[in-house]
Amino acid sequence: MSVKKIRAGFELFKEALAGSSTLNYTEGSIARVTFLLAVPMILEMAMESVFAIVDIFFVAGLGAAAVATVGLTEAMMSLLYAVAIGLSMGTTAMVARRIGEENARSAAFAAGQALWMGIFVSVFVGVVGYFYAGKILGLMGADAEVVAMGTTYTQIMFSGCFTIVFLFLNNGIFRGAGDASIAMRSLILANGINIVLDPCLIYGWGPFPDMGVTGAAVATNIGRGVGVLYQLYYLCASNRRIQLGLKDLVIKISVVLALVRISVGGIAQFLIATASWVFLMRLVSAYGSDAVAGYTIAVRVMMFVILPAWGLSNAVATLVGQNLGAGKVQRAVDTVWQVAKYNVTYMVLVSAVLIVFPNAIMGLFTVEPNAVAYGIDAMRIMSYSFGFMGLGMVAIQAFNGAGDTMTPTWINGFCYWVVQIPVAYFLATMLEMGPYGVFWAIFLAEILLGVVGVLYFMRGGWKTRVV
Repeated sequence: MSVKKIRAGFELFKEALAGSSTLNYTEGSIARVTFLLAVPMILEMAMESVFAIVDIFFVAGLGAAAVATVGLTEAMMSLLYAVAIGLSMGTTAMVARRIGEENARSAAFAAGQALWMGIFVSVFVGVVGYFYAGKILGLMGADAEVVAMGTTYTQIMFSGCFTIVFLFLNNGIFRGAGDASIAMRSLILANGINIVLDPCLIYGWGPFPDMGVTGAAVATNIGRGVGVLYQLYYLCASNRRIQLGLKDLVIKISVVLALVRISVGGIAQFLIATASWVFLMRLVSAYGSDAVAGYTIAVRVMMFVILPAWGLSNAVATLVGQNLGAGKVQRAVDTVWQVAKYNVTYMVLVSAVLIVFPNAIMGLFTVEPNAVAYGIDAMRIMSYSFGFMGLGMVAIQAFNGAGDTMTPTWINGFCYWVVQIPVAYFLATMLEMGPYGVFWAIFLAEILLGVVGVLYFMRGGWKTRVV
């Protein structure tokens, strides 16, 4: 590769990080606009995954009860994440369509209506979580020590849930508008503040109070809250695609209902996928802690290495929505197929690394021989389906970007619950394959998801979806 090409690639990368409020994503090179959207989206997703890891890391010094508090609360709040992600999907689809139509005023109005949905969800979840925090921990299986130590932590996390909802929702607005760099920077800012404040408030460093596990909740909400303020500043700025004004906050029921209709499918998609993984974990847990450890590490590694593929897929949602809004249906189709090629190529390369070097990868996380053995087999078996997984990810996001969130919901329900769960149970218990039955069921489901997703995409019903 020549120095000139390397320099050009570096300049493009800098442009992706800087973002642009004037770039037209419905024109020019598909590869270029995809790259400009995907880079900040990949970094945004990586930053979101850092929150829970940082909290766990710093509270670990307080003992098992503190770690359990964070873990159990995070597990319960996964339901809130499902709602927030679903709302952001619907918002991205509607904003992208309006931007593609070159109707920035309507895009801003849709954004304003989405903010009201976020307020309603945040108030409901916050009130319930505050008054029933102890009972929530108890329902999740917490013992008396965890309930006593963690109730305040859980109250603060649920009371501050608006920071989670609005981080996702506002970033959905920016992604739909093609301003993915703002979404990325808001999460970098939020994470930076959380990383600094966590040890200070948990252990009472310097002038800060020693708050224990409660300090983790305060630090996280302050970090996320600052991130939300950063987002709101740019939503109201006069030099961006979306310029939110007071008139955009006047509630219009028809627009809110349209957003809810699209978002319901997004919420269901996430819940279906999350619930299926919980069930699979329950199946694996019947075969001992080594099986659980190996499987957990393999899944965490897999989720990390496919972040670039998720970034590419998320870019598809924005590009499909904007191109449909601009009336460029064929460009939307061409974009999906071109990004699918990139995604499959990347996923195949990653799978090759995981298949060839699983020992070295597992060795980074554990030295327990049985856990390593399970993890190696899980990593290899699941990696065999990565090419089809890459196809499925792009197809699903193409539907979401077009505003058709229900088709992916049915596809997920069929592949994960009609096929994956029964097959996993049959192989693991009836055929006595143990955890390996679960690994092969995941392999089968991901192949099926890719095939079914592409077949439904080729039918073309998403092209005429009204948003």
